[in-house]
Amino acid sequence: MPKQQRTMRIEQRSQMAAMQELESRSDDELEAETKHKAAAQAILGYRAAERYDAKAARGHFQRALAAARGPQERAGIRKMADASLALAERRADDLKRATERLGVEAPTKRQLRSLQFLGLIAPPASAGALARIRGILIAIVLVVAVLALGFGIVYGIGSAAGGISVQLAIFYGLLLVLIVLGVVAFVGRRRQKRAQAQRAEQIASRSP
Repeated sequence: MPKQQRTMRIEQRSQMAAMQELESRSDDELEAETKHKAAAQAILGYRAAERYDAKAARGHFQRALAAARGPQERAGIRKMADASLALAERRADDLKRATERLGVEAPTKRQLRSLQFLGLIAPPASAGALARIRGILIAIVLVVAVLALGFGIVYGIGSAAGGISVQLAIFYGLLLVLIVLGVVAFVGRRRQKRAQAQRAEQIASRSP
């Protein structure tokens, strides 16, 4: 095996080990990391992307690229940055392509549709004022529709059971909506954490 290829593989294994070692550290510990600064900043960038903070994610990846020690490491960080920024900016199609280039499992169609929908109701700051206004209007319509559905269910059941006042139907309809949203949010958050942990593990194991 040529010496250059052997050196690149050794560097790649070293970087993979560093990423896996740093994954469990807190954000403050990663900020203070100096030995494997590029890996630490890349992990911070990915975490910021998970919070949909594109500005912070971009800053971390820029610092990671500046701290990278060779072209192989920089290429891996760029691929990771492309996928992370696509997630942070709710660009579903770009996220799919970027994860495929990175060599990790692409998000499911359901996850991509959810990201597209999130991009509609909560677009990134770079999307412009018109997109943000559209997102607010969509959110208002959704809230009204969900509350109307809750009211309709409660009022229909109450009427069939002998009658219910409009005020009580509104109250119990709101309560029903809150309970359902709470359950959906809890289950969805657990699934999201599981998927994020699996994707972060794949990224760490394949990034150079």
